[in-house]
Amino acid sequence: MNINALMQQAQKMQKDMEKAQKQLESTLFEVESAGGAIKISIYGSRKIEKIDIDKDAIDPEDKEMLEDMLKIAINEAMEKIDNEQAKIQAKMTSGMRMPF
Repeated sequence: MNINALMQQAQKMQKDMEKAQKQLESTLFEVESAGGAIKISIYGSRKIEKIDIDKDAIDPEDKEMLEDMLKIAINEAMEKIDNEQAKIQAKMTSGMRMPF
């Protein structure tokens, strides 16, 4: 394989990766946690669009439980985005041939 072909392949892969990254960043992920009591809508860019908390989940006497439910839901949303990012990276690098 000549160096020019390798460079063209790398440039194409970079453009495809940038396009996939932009698409991921604009994708809205929705996560439900705590039996649906917490709903989070978050973009792949990690910008939170909306948090919906069921009124029955709000107990003024148990603030820590609500905080834990929110933390779990946000972590689930971030994990979902990370998994999608990993899929994109695996797809982009799976077809790359290395000369060594």
